Amino acid sequence: MKISRRAVLRGAGVTLALPWLESMSAWAAPAPFPRRFAVLFMGNGINGNHWWAKGSGADMKLSQSLAPLEPLKKKITVINGLFNKPAVGMGIHPAQTGNLLSGVPIQKGPIVRAGITMDQVLANRLGQETPQPSIVLACERPMTGYHETSFSMMYSSHISWQNADSPVQSEVYPSLAFDRLFENCGSLRRQSILDRVGEPAGSLRRTVSSADKARLDAYLTGVRDVERQVEPLRGSSVFGMDPRNGLPEDLRDHARLMCDIIALAFQTDRTRIASLLLARDLSSLHYPFLGVREGHHDASHDDLSDGYERISRFHLSQLAYLAGKLDAMPEGDGTVLDNCCLLWLSNMWAGWKHDNMKVPVVLAGSLGGTLETGRPLDYLYAGDDNRKLCSLYLSIMDRMGVTLDHFGDADTRLRGL
Repeated sequence: MKISRRAVLRGAGVTLALPWLESMSAWAAPAPFPRRFAVLFMGNGINGNHWWAKGSGADMKLSQSLAPLEPLKKKITVINGLFNKPAVGMGIHPAQTGNLLSGVPIQKGPIVRAGITMDQVLANRLGQETPQPSIVLACERPMTGYHETSFSMMYSSHISWQNADSPVQSEVYPSLAFDRLFENCGSLRRQSILDRVGEPAGSLRRTVSSADKARLDAYLTGVRDVERQVEPLRGSSVFGMDPRNGLPEDLRDHARLMCDIIALAFQTDRTRIASLLLARDLSSLHYPFLGVREGHHDASHDDLSDGYERISRFHLSQLAYLAGKLDAMPEGDGTVLDNCCLLWLSNMWAGWKHDNMKVPVVLAGSLGGTLETGRPLDYLYAGDDNRKLCSLYLSIMDRMGVTLDHFGDADTRLRGL
């Protein structure tokens, strides 16, 4: 059976997009698989004593904080020494975060002014090819008011900006993000998606190859698993969300659900651009499951402690989880991860002195073979003009098919990437 790449399963009040199936290749001449980009952010830096990579390929050695990426080390790139020059010396926290993905100066006082971020540049250029231009998720609600440095807390609360005046509003409720992904709406929202598309799913399953049946079954099982976790989080109203019971009590569940939603979105090409704020700058998240008594921000002031190392490793493990899920999803002769670039970063290196002269950066995926992986890269002593974060962004956007003369404070690409 020939299946269009845009085929979906429709039911009452729901649309279920399909993952890649080999039957899709028979529809027309094979086309390149879509390339996807996602950024994951943790505020306030990492434990620098346990953040390093040495060697390459199968022989690459990863530090304690990077250990969750061990199974995927052939598909990652650990980058040292990059920095966001426009944020250096401008003040702590909001001034180190508000332009992390844009590289333009931000403004103090009551008028918020930043710049469009690279994920939204990609969404504007590529978003017309997918049902959703991008998805912007968060595991923590935004803050209001102003920091002591006179910068708005909005800069600390958002990493994705659609223009100079406005961040993209992030979705913190997993159930709402899930419903939007599958266009699940109306009074039937509480009924299982798979029950409502059962007939067309069964018909499709009877007509595709045995290999496609296995892929389809694995996909539907994944959707069901996420749906079961999301269902208890729905508000009391089928048309709205009650904030009192819409968030998972355990941060581990919250972060994993958001990663699951990104993975499903990428697998089905609902969107090719995503951002996930795991812990905002000045984060108030707590980690009783890690044996840490302080909140995230307070713990970061002792960033070389064992407790803060566990916090750093926990948030890096979300990258490992998302990358692992995408790497388990077949796509042609490779996996969905092979056609992705996942960027994990923080707004500073050392929380105790708010040092952002360099920031931690990890990439996962090769963007269709255009990024060499399984290696560390070090730019710390390459000179300030050669270690700009925005040069990295230009390089990634090039490989996504979006070419700009300059972006932020950079007009050259990152050498050696």
